[in-house]
Amino acid sequence: MGRVVGHLLVLWVAAGVCYATVRASAWSVSNFLVTGPKAYLTYTTSVALGAQAGMEECRFQFAWERWNCPEHAFQSSTHNRLRGATRESSFIHAIRSAGVVYVITKNCSMGDFENCGCDGSKNGKAGGRGWIWGGCSHNVEFGEKISRLFVDSLEKGKDARALMNLHNSRAGRLAVRASMKRTCKCHGISGSCSIQTCWLQLAHFREMGDYLKAKYDRAQKIELDKRQLSAGNRAEGRWAPTEAFLPSAEAELVFLEDSPDYCTRNASLGIQGTEGRECLQSERGAPRRQQRSCGRLCTECGLQVEERSTEAVSSCGCSFKWCCTVRCDQCRRVVSRYYCTRPEGGVRPRGRGKGRAR
Repeated sequence: MGRVVGHLLVLWVAAGVCYATVRASAWSVSNFLVTGPKAYLTYTTSVALGAQAGMEECRFQFAWERWNCPEHAFQSSTHNRLRGATRESSFIHAIRSAGVVYVITKNCSMGDFENCGCDGSKNGKAGGRGWIWGGCSHNVEFGEKISRLFVDSLEKGKDARALMNLHNSRAGRLAVRASMKRTCKCHGISGSCSIQTCWLQLAHFREMGDYLKAKYDRAQKIELDKRQLSAGNRAEGRWAPTEAFLPSAEAELVFLEDSPDYCTRNASLGIQGTEGRECLQSERGAPRRQQRSCGRLCTECGLQVEERSTEAVSSCGCSFKWCCTVRCDQCRRVVSRYYCTRPEGGVRPRGRGKGRAR
């Protein structure tokens, strides 16, 4: 069943990739076709899907931030003249790399690739008290390998920015491995569970997004001197990013430049500003980032919060009719939405508007 689902997924992905290519989406599949090793072209569809998953997760994580992961941000990261070295750029490279590892690993473990399958390297070995390794562990090592081949090959520069990008891409790969979970099955007489067989599985991708978002919030700004750069650029001109940073920073996100002001529109930098953005007023039970979104997007950027009433239509009064349909009524209700607008007579004095995307 898993193999069938996997093949259906790939077919669906192929259609999506074609559509994304026509739209000149943020993740350009043609980059892979040009830079990816020819022996690995069989993985391009899955790689593109992984990058797309990374972009969608980025949008989710930053939906209520001043910088909301616009589509062009992924495109900019692969063009030298548009590349940035900000905290936001560090997240883009990490989540993109993590997405590629995730999808390749999933497809590999479902048997969708001829030369790859479950990771059974630990099977039969004692893992801990009362359990041994067995089952089908997800082959994250293979996913990391393909991610390095495709994602890192896009980085052609030999400067501090390139070194930063490679480091953050590696941090994204490490995030996938760090978030894997052990799953176990009990064995023993009458379900006594006297011994367990355990294997490693990928966590839900949302957990990886949360994990990397926390890394983004505490990302480290660094300055590389010439000695560090030379240490990172050795061995036949190939980069070794981890040599340029302290071992403690291996899995952390790093950046070189302060973020621009995301409150105000700046066409040259591709910044739309927050005017016209929707925000959420405090709602009971809503995540903290959503609760503070009106202050962060509007008030702190010198804008005001405007309430607009709209009519929402939803299904209600649904009932099951034998056999076999569900019939629903259409219910209408008035809902309030909130937007950042420019106050009459000019812009209000701004508070903490500049700097990183809060």
